[in-house]
Amino acid sequence: MTTISSYRPRKGRNVELVLLLLAVAIVLLAYLNVGLAVNDAFPPGLLTHGLGLLVIALAFHLLLRWRASYADPLLLPIVTLLNGLGLVMIYRLDLAHGRDLAQGLALKQLTWSALAVAIAAVVLVVLRDHRQLRRYTYTAAAVGFALLVLPLVPGLGRTVYGSRIWIGLGPFSFQPGEVAKIVLAVFFAGYLVQTRDALSLAGRKVLGLTLPRARDLGPILVAWLASVGVLVFEKDLGSSLLFFGLFVAMLYVATERKSWIAIGLLLFCGGAYVAYLLFGHVQQRVLLWLHTFSPEALHVSDQLARGLMGMANGGLLGTGLGRGRPDLTYFAESDFIVPSFGEEIGLFGLFALFMLYVLLVERGMRTALGVRDGFGKLLAAGLSFSVALQCFVVVGGVTRVIPLTGLTMPFLSYGGSSLLANWSLVALLLRISDHARRPVPEPGEAGPTSTGEARTEVVRMR
Repeated sequence: MTTISSYRPRKGRNVELVLLLLAVAIVLLAYLNVGLAVNDAFPPGLLTHGLGLLVIALAFHLLLRWRASYADPLLLPIVTLLNGLGLVMIYRLDLAHGRDLAQGLALKQLTWSALAVAIAAVVLVVLRDHRQLRRYTYTAAAVGFALLVLPLVPGLGRTVYGSRIWIGLGPFSFQPGEVAKIVLAVFFAGYLVQTRDALSLAGRKVLGLTLPRARDLGPILVAWLASVGVLVFEKDLGSSLLFFGLFVAMLYVATERKSWIAIGLLLFCGGAYVAYLLFGHVQQRVLLWLHTFSPEALHVSDQLARGLMGMANGGLLGTGLGRGRPDLTYFAESDFIVPSFGEEIGLFGLFALFMLYVLLVERGMRTALGVRDGFGKLLAAGLSFSVALQCFVVVGGVTRVIPLTGLTMPFLSYGGSSLLANWSLVALLLRISDHARRPVPEPGEAGPTSTGEARTEVVRMR
């Protein structure tokens, strides 16, 4: 006998709302802590920044209830808390540098946050099904590589502290590589879904690894050459590592062959070593990495040394928000915002901060496991891995695990380019997770409606 029963999974929107309010409360408490520690008074921007963040978060929450009611309920609270804590530290540095708060970086960052959330909302509304992106696989490839070479265009690209990764549009500057990582993830997902069967074919077995056939090495060689080109012409080690690592990781997810990881590591290490031998800016980065406190390195830059001493001053528990001197480090609000937090919230606080990123990546990977189409699996995994790899590159650089790069910490660091790209990335993950968690329509029914109404799942028991 066949029994048909209906099952309606929990949407989690009420849980999301409670977590959002908790996240905003934590941010407000941090603002209050900074104001009392620095000026022994309530911070004048408490209501502006607190209410601004609350309105932004609640507006996006209501949009999810309307357009993606089954989306993962943890993603939005996590990124709201990260974005809010970044605003707190930027505000704290505004006070330390004596900036006019009406013209300070924190208010500009809040404006960028609102714009980033608005663009993420547009992505969520316009993109009703993530599988539509697969139609634009090769268009995404063209756009992605165009964005990579855009800073090299004479008159448009700008060189900032040795790296040519910016473009100038009047008084504004933008880093196209932040958007390129999303567009290229779409291309990689679409391309690998089409070709993974061929790329999975076995070749010769060497040292316990089953190597791919020689004819299938073309894609990884093209990705390697593109990443080396970014390293050579734009002098950007971080973006080079990010793009190539993203492709190799998605290639491994698509084929489940460890040999691709081994080949990717060999190619990147070989390219980096050749670049070290040929280019002076790479040699400087290695010098600062290996001999940070040597007279030669300090003559080049003492930024990394200052950041390390700031974190050492914080110790395990930190000096307390508003009671350290993170302003002594150059670019403490952007490239070195992690040492800024490390000094004032300590090693334990940093671990708690990193756990938020771990949860963000874990929810993205859970989405990749739950979605039912191959393109969505690869895209969700690639977007999640790009966040993880970017965090590793940034934290590894400021802690001397790897050479220092020019990447920014997602959602924490000051900068409109990073916020716009990463909020859009989260919007894509929310759309994919909505598709993954939404119940399968009953036979004869249409798919999920545009209003996001729940459907019932048929469970057949014999």
